[in-house]
Amino acid sequence: MASAYEEHLPASPEWLNNGDNAWQMTAATLVGLQSMPGLVILYASIVKKKWAVNSAFMALYAFAAVLICWVLLCYRMAFGEELLPFWGRGGPALGQKYLIKQAKVPETAHYYKNGHLEKPMERPFFPMASLVYFQFQFAAITMILLAGSVLGRMNIKAWMAFVPLWLIFSYTVGAFSLWGGGFLYHWGVIDYSGGYVIHLSSGIAGFAAAYWVGPRVKSDRERFPPNNVLLMLAGAGLLWMGWSGFNGGAPYAANTTSSIAVLNTNICAATSLLVWTSLDVVFFGKPSVIGAVQGMMTGLVCITPAAGLVQSWAAIVMGILSGSIPWVSMMILHKKSSLLQKVDDTLGVFHTHAVAGLLGGLLTGLLAEPTLCNQLLPVTNSRGAFYGGSGGVQFLKQIVAALFIIGWNLVSTTIILLVIRLFIPLRMPEEQLEIGDDAVHGEEAYALWGDGEKYDPTRHGTQHHHNGNSAVSPYVSGARGVTINL
Repeated sequence: MASAYEEHLPASPEWLNNGDNAWQMTAATLVGLQSMPGLVILYASIVKKKWAVNSAFMALYAFAAVLICWVLLCYRMAFGEELLPFWGRGGPALGQKYLIKQAKVPETAHYYKNGHLEKPMERPFFPMASLVYFQFQFAAITMILLAGSVLGRMNIKAWMAFVPLWLIFSYTVGAFSLWGGGFLYHWGVIDYSGGYVIHLSSGIAGFAAAYWVGPRVKSDRERFPPNNVLLMLAGAGLLWMGWSGFNGGAPYAANTTSSIAVLNTNICAATSLLVWTSLDVVFFGKPSVIGAVQGMMTGLVCITPAAGLVQSWAAIVMGILSGSIPWVSMMILHKKSSLLQKVDDTLGVFHTHAVAGLLGGLLTGLLAEPTLCNQLLPVTNSRGAFYGGSGGVQFLKQIVAALFIIGWNLVSTTIILLVIRLFIPLRMPEEQLEIGDDAVHGEEAYALWGDGEKYDPTRHGTQHHHNGNSAVSPYVSGARGVTINL
């Protein structure tokens, strides 16, 4: 028998559940696929051709930078021992003694004044390494979602500085407060898998960042067509399918709650997509592919804070609302609001994540079903307001938590960007804004000739000679090259 299957091995302690551990690592990898390659492909495809490389690279860089910051400091700021009621005590998550022991979350227990335990510590049946990896994927995708607000003009060097600072001073605060044993966690606020920690925070922070970075150039704001709709759909598909790991992994076990969460996630996304598309047909006369992707996104975001805690009929209700309310905010209110018009949120992250995330968190306070809550939540008798009892108080808690996340992200994002601005310009220079990827990275997404430019051998390459004779091709919109006179 292979040594991996022998009994009583140190690598297989009694507390380890192979199924839970396998699902946790699989769920984490599914979330990772949402970012790499999901959002990389989506961002590179949904923007104007001249920004494809830059947009993809912003996501690529964020994914790598977050991981290193996460294991060096930030995991334990978000899930470690309490330093402040809203912040954990930072430290590395790299030593094998720490990583191979049984996972525990939160790491700090709270007690009532009479000495009784306030909320029991959760001890998943897998090692800390799996938990660190799983939660890293959430931190990374939050950062990448935020990037969607500032595509097409943020200085890449400013972005490189912004990523670790925002992770440290903003994301870890929300994660600790709601998930890692902070004051909102112990107060009983429900955020099943990140409606507030991930989506509301990325939407609000992205909106603030878009304000301080400033708008794209006029030509980009007026016309910003996707450069590849089919690849955009491929990225969106990876995002949708990866969401099964996003919400299915949140219970830290392959149990009935994770099954309900996966089903509800897909139901809400499908409903929201259909509602958004129907509204496009009714008001604009034709279905929009980009609109369908946005509807899918708002459905996935809305169900996230409630996925394993609501009945499947409620997932349909949430899908109807997530396909209509963010649609109204994006298509109608946005055009009437001078503030929303002033802030150039490139991919509408405010609407698809902040509005949808807030909507989902509030609906959780209304629709969370008592039996499903008791299967997962440590606070007894948790329920939505529609189920009576303490549900009205739960709805109030959801409102307060949302206000905290909104306020903290507005302030922290603003301070971080103003500090960075002292050393690095937040915007690219005007000449880079006009040219795009070629000026910023010296690379272009496609080996295609276009955009009405003429071939310039002094700028675009060396002429190839044959028998000493060569001529520039007269086809200025054709493929790059020269015509050879034989």
